[in-house]
Amino acid sequence: MRALVQRVTSASVDVDGEQVARIAPPAGAQGLLVLVGVGHDDDPTSASNLARRVWRLRILDGEKSASDVGAPILVVSQFTLMADTRRSRRPSWSPAASRPVAEALVDAFADALRELGATVETGRFGEHMRVSLVNDGPVTVLLDA
Repeated sequence: MRALVQRVTSASVDVDGEQVARIAPPAGAQGLLVLVGVGHDDDPTSASNLARRVWRLRILDGEKSASDVGAPILVVSQFTLMADTRRSRRPSWSPAASRPVAEALVDAFADALRELGATVETGRFGEHMRVSLVNDGPVTVLLDA
């Protein structure tokens, strides 16, 4: 699994003109937008381990983590994170897991964050989503499981 974690002051997801998820930390606070890609070798343990790493990642102000301050987290599936671009200008999507596998593991990732105590919103798997965010810093970190 791969997670692209962005420190944000707000983030939302729209599908067909309808807002389906939103995090808006209080003024002066931060949250996390996490784009998640799933590969063929990933499993529920990968999802749980990655969730723990995201929850404890110290990228918020004062070198704090989401677990330290209870920062909200928006999770969005993004199979394109698994693209293989080594051979040509056209990305290969073959490293990405199939839809049923990926959907279950993105759900497992979000559930693992909730079990850790996070307030989690999610996009809609497999939909064309418009993701809006205000990246704070900007701070963006790529994590591989």
